[in-house]
Amino acid sequence: MSTDAQRDFVILDAKPTDARLVANLRKTVAQHMTRQSGEGQWSATSTGADVRRQMRASHMLVAWQGEHVVGCVRLATVNSHSMSSAGFTPVSSALYVLGLAVAPDLRRIGIGRRLLDAAKDVARARRAQALWLDAYETQVGPFYERCGFRRVGPVDRRRTALVFYEWLVD
Repeated sequence: MSTDAQRDFVILDAKPTDARLVANLRKTVAQHMTRQSGEGQWSATSTGADVRRQMRASHMLVAWQGEHVVGCVRLATVNSHSMSSAGFTPVSSALYVLGLAVAPDLRRIGIGRRLLDAAKDVARARRAQALWLDAYETQVGPFYERCGFRRVGPVDRRRTALVFYEWLVD
């Protein structure tokens, strides 16, 4: 892709009116991943109503290219009572990175990296001390490492190997 394509997108906080477009992007990404890897947890899709509920419960960022949603990511406040933080560096406040998605035909031009950079900015603004996430090792684990996340441990859930990653606020 040209460098113009790399700069031809902006990242903004999601609005409720973006929900349908975000749901459509997620559906496209889920279908692509299912074609690549077969049925799995990544095959699930969400509706506009699902996305609106997620927006109310978390902070969502959306990458736009013109009038098209080309990427998104969601940041949820970690509640130590509802999830295990074992393996992660102990901190008093962390955000969990969920649902990073980039349009399949626009991968490898920096959209995912820019979404994670924007997520880091949100973490700093909210005075969180870390971003935590899990990823399917064979699919995107190395990408997160290139974005400054550190692998902190594997977990095997229902025969699907996940790896935990963290980024500590500097």
